[in-house]
Amino acid sequence: MSDIIPIRTALISVSDKTGLVEFGQALVASGAAILSTGGSAKTLREAGVPVTEVSEHTGFPEILEGRVKTLVPQVHGGILGKRHDPSHIAQMAEHGIAPIDLVAVNLYPFEATVARGAEFDDCIENIDIGGPAMIRSAAKNHEGVTVLTEPAHYARVLKEISTHGGTTLATRRALAASAYARTAAYDAAISAWFAAQLGETYPDRVSVSGAKKQELRYGENPHQSAAFYTSSPARFGVATATQHQGKELSYNNYNDTDAAFECVAEFDEPTVVIVKHANPCGVATALNLADAWDDALACDPVSAFGGIVAVNRALDEETAAKIATIFTEVIIAPEATGGAKSLLAAKKNLRLLTTGGVPSPVEEGVTFKSLAGGFLVQSRDAGRVSKRDLKIVTRRAPTDKELEDMLFAFRVAKHVKSNAIVYAKKLMTLGIGAGQMNRVDSARIAAWRGKNAGLDFNGCAVASDAFFPFADGLEAAIAAGASCVIQPGGSIRDKEVIEAADKAGIAMVFTNMRHFRH
Repeated sequence: MSDIIPIRTALISVSDKTGLVEFGQALVASGAAILSTGGSAKTLREAGVPVTEVSEHTGFPEILEGRVKTLVPQVHGGILGKRHDPSHIAQMAEHGIAPIDLVAVNLYPFEATVARGAEFDDCIENIDIGGPAMIRSAAKNHEGVTVLTEPAHYARVLKEISTHGGTTLATRRALAASAYARTAAYDAAISAWFAAQLGETYPDRVSVSGAKKQELRYGENPHQSAAFYTSSPARFGVATATQHQGKELSYNNYNDTDAAFECVAEFDEPTVVIVKHANPCGVATALNLADAWDDALACDPVSAFGGIVAVNRALDEETAAKIATIFTEVIIAPEATGGAKSLLAAKKNLRLLTTGGVPSPVEEGVTFKSLAGGFLVQSRDAGRVSKRDLKIVTRRAPTDKELEDMLFAFRVAKHVKSNAIVYAKKLMTLGIGAGQMNRVDSARIAAWRGKNAGLDFNGCAVASDAFFPFADGLEAAIAAGASCVIQPGGSIRDKEVIEAADKAGIAMVFTNMRHFRH
């Protein structure tokens, strides 16, 4: 027996009218009759497509302000009835239920309603009930029913109807899987919204959904597979980015680019961040991006080769020309001038991304980390320290210039893998120590890198993402040339560390805020 199911009756009820008229016209041309509701029926009828209102088909009017219009046996029986089961066929005939072969439904725009900040009652009214019910019914009975949940599905179905006279079982199964994924994502959005209304950051159950943006060539390593999914609401960055040139981004490109853009978003003035393996290897703030690039590159020009560059202003031609002098994997910016785009177009292996904006570093949200058998959820590290938050703990107070450099270094340290040590002077990083098992090694490695690049550490600031457990890490920073230190404080040996700072005559402040990043 052929698995091809012809489309004799189609039920269409869509909120997204994209391609609706053309789809309806093609169905009618193939011999199908169309049932429809509300706005969909109006759109089709105005385009000259013959359509029967669902209420006319069922003999039951839309009631309760349209809340009930398809939740009737004539609709769900027509969808759920098994086409080759004699008892189903007999019962459908007994009750005057005609089979429905295709269901095209996309849901009330709940996610968009929430995203625009609608009032509670408006959000409630945009929770679709009949739509998900029809989608789930059609997907369950995919052996005999074709279900479409978005306009992108129309072309595939119409091609099969044109080629085979109906849809294949393989297509119906694929569309059924897509349908259940859509209703799952829809329910996840509603669940998350309700939890937010109740002030529940961590409800008893949490659902995560995403839309596949890109299947990647491979994962973190070539033997791993990977894909990139976007979630809602979108945050300015890789999820909102337009790629202007170059080959597809890899898993590591996405990860590193996200790290770079999140770091550069910390700064209000023109800033450049260079990232390698998810860690900053150069950060600088200046009067313009071109000067900031020079200073950021000076921190670690060796690691910058093959890195990711993020800027927090529209990328201009002068800055683009400077970046283009070394091999760079990705440049990400909120915007780029025409001159910058034209200049970089010659670099075939470089990808230029524009995001449309810069994310807020203090925006609340949650992050996820997978574990074997589960995942961790935590609030985004939106902490930001200002001058008024600092506690001076040494005899010598820092100068205004030292305070400026300390705060700059501490913002960078927030984006460096722990244990993190950042040396900075004149709003540029001199050395960055990341991911070491102890803080002393981070302090020494950071100083070694910067001095190897020929930078002057005398009078610089040093930031630590967490407290110094012993004085040795601080002493290593002092030996490197640091004149002031910013750190969270909170060690049982804080007194010993403060005494070491006073002995060296340097200034030290506590932030009372830790920035571990693993």
